[in-house]
Amino acid sequence: MVDALIIVDMQVALLDGAPKHALPDVIDRINALAGKVRSEGGTVIWIRHCGTGGHEQNSPGWQFLPGLARTPRDLVVEKTLNDPYAGTELGAILSRLQPGRVLVTGWATDFCVDAAVRSSVSHGHHVVAVADAHTLSDRPHLPAKTVIAHHNWVWSGLITKHSVRVVDTADLLAEAAAYSRR
Repeated sequence: MVDALIIVDMQVALLDGAPKHALPDVIDRINALAGKVRSEGGTVIWIRHCGTGGHEQNSPGWQFLPGLARTPRDLVVEKTLNDPYAGTELGAILSRLQPGRVLVTGWATDFCVDAAVRSSVSHGHHVVAVADAHTLSDRPHLPAKTVIAHHNWVWSGLITKHSVRVVDTADLLAEAAAYSRR
């Protein structure tokens, strides 16, 4: 059973404005997870927001961050709403792939990443919200670190028919290494 890794909206336009919490570390973690998923025969799916505010199709902000490691076999799903399933082929892709788990990472914790976690569960997938591989900027009422901690807590308590785990990247990679040694 293989995993699918969803990487949400990690685009150049997100660098505009306020700093993003631990962005270089988040990029490194996403790259490590993507490499592991690919090496185990899984699929990496890049979600790209197409809309206004620097995300206009083919604009510089629409491009994925240059520090992210992409391969030609990775898939790209373009969306116009927070939910990456709404009006896209993501549901059909995952239905065809039948992953054992859907791992969710990316930008922004409280909007599109949250929508991806919840919608993946609603679409019948076992979900792993990678606790240290999503990011956002400070919000007017809360620092980014608090928003991230809050969402990790909320996701771990979702009531669902499928599992939702919130796990750090290092723990996921250690689990994969232990499993491959068996």
